Amino acid sequence: MEPIQGRLIYKKNITDDLAVFRFEYADRSPINDFKPGQFVNLGLKLDEKEITHRAYSLASPPHVKNYYEFYIKHKEHPTIGKFTTALFKMNLGDLVFLQSPHGAFTIEDKKPDGTHDQRQMILVCSGTGLAPFMSYVLYLKKIGTSKKITLLHGVSFAQELGYRGLLESMSCEKNDSWDFTYVPTVSRPNDTLSENWKGNNGRVESLLSGIDRHDSKLEQILGKPITHDNSFFYLCGYKSMIDYISAMLSPLGFVPSHNKREDGTFDIKFELYGI
Repeated sequence: MEPIQGRLIYKKNITDDLAVFRFEYADRSPINDFKPGQFVNLGLKLDEKEITHRAYSLASPPHVKNYYEFYIKHKEHPTIGKFTTALFKMNLGDLVFLQSPHGAFTIEDKKPDGTHDQRQMILVCSGTGLAPFMSYVLYLKKIGTSKKITLLHGVSFAQELGYRGLLESMSCEKNDSWDFTYVPTVSRPNDTLSENWKGNNGRVESLLSGIDRHDSKLEQILGKPITHDNSFFYLCGYKSMIDYISAMLSPLGFVPSHNKREDGTFDIKFELYGI
């Protein structure tokens, strides 16, 4: 896959090690088409060697045609990442390489029999696992979806709630066709980086605690029980989070995409996201 040269046109730091980046094609041509949930391999020449690539999910929606947006955290553990260090040192106008978007973590619009899947979408993410869900939500709002959408986002510190203002605004825009709920949660509410936080506390999976008894915080917020007949889960984040939530949902009959029923149906789709 031949990379295309790109240029940094926007960089906004959310915290010292968390930022939004936008890259356009260097010739300013329209970006390649993609589906919400897909990713792009960014390429940099580190130490003047061959191009090193890293995959990052797209946070921008496909109808924005003049740039790709990414939501990236500076990798520090277990060791400081050379690639993200180079990214965070970039200045506006600096060049990168961009491969065409690809990936299978896309929206499941139809069931195997071809009928539309009308179940509510429950998007659960931790940290920068939010990125593909930003693309989902912005796209679905653009096309005027009638599906109920709920986004759960878990972070360590309140300052890490990237896109919070936009998501809160979108959550207030309920009308006949748009029904979106944003539920952030913070696992370290007493830290200085969470000063004045008055929302939910705990890891994102804590919002589903008690779902086996239909007594979870999420169900209290939505006002009804969650079942595989009325809900489809998309999970993006650490493997431990995905495994934990999948195990919580399994007794309720939820089936993940890698273990489909005989008729091809499933209720959980996930993407591992390291940070």
